Amino acid sequence: MSNSADSPGTGTTGSAPASSPDSGDSGRRGGFRPVRVLTVGVFALAGLLFFTSFNTAKGTNIRTDASLLRLSDLIEERSQKNGELDEANGSLREDVESLAEADDGSTKAQDDKLAGLEKDAGTQKLKGKAITVTLNDAPPNATAKLPGYPEPQPDYLVIHQQDLQAVVNALWQGGAQGIKVMDQRLISTSAVRCVGNTLILQGRVYSPPYKIQAVGDPEKLQQALAGSPAIQNYMVYVNVYGLGWKVTEDGTVTLPGYSGTVDLHYAEPVK
Repeated sequence: MSNSADSPGTGTTGSAPASSPDSGDSGRRGGFRPVRVLTVGVFALAGLLFFTSFNTAKGTNIRTDASLLRLSDLIEERSQKNGELDEANGSLREDVESLAEADDGSTKAQDDKLAGLEKDAGTQKLKGKAITVTLNDAPPNATAKLPGYPEPQPDYLVIHQQDLQAVVNALWQGGAQGIKVMDQRLISTSAVRCVGNTLILQGRVYSPPYKIQAVGDPEKLQQALAGSPAIQNYMVYVNVYGLGWKVTEDGTVTLPGYSGTVDLHYAEPVK
């Protein structure tokens, strides 16, 4: 009969028995531990996040606006390039027309008819009396100048596409023989479009102030501007919030001919 010191169930004064290889303690030391797996998973996830961030940034600070600045620089560069190409295209067109006139086998009546068509299309220079309409954004710190009007929202203080279109449409209705927006002549396929606070016209980008020049009867042109409901609405913002509006008579000027492409581009169904 063993005493209490020899009993494996007590741990009073005797030494504890050696653990066997298949005991529970051995399982806890060398077996599966969930904590280790969780730790490895956390480090793996962190590594994946670091790699994703590096791959997105491509070695740059992704919190800066550098990419946006590069995009605006690219737009400005392309706009300038388009302007240079338009000028080169216009020069080549004049050379082609000169060569065609030298030996085209056409009659004078046919040449006169062609000249009239080119004038109507806006591809030839146009000389005559003109007025210029200038639109500009309001000051950034503008407030309501008249009682009863709310304080301006940012949208109230900038020139919109419909404002430019209203001026162009009114000038056409007033009998304009030709219109130039900024430094480009408008033709029947020209589209006046705004993106944000910039104007995109025939592949080139412009910022305010926007100048619209029209050749025609100055009195009739100004009457058409004054009678346009869209411009009357614009004038409310001019008087209340300070949007820019200026009309000047320019005397006799010469509008440039349209120098861009005259090819029509249209959508086609997918076959």
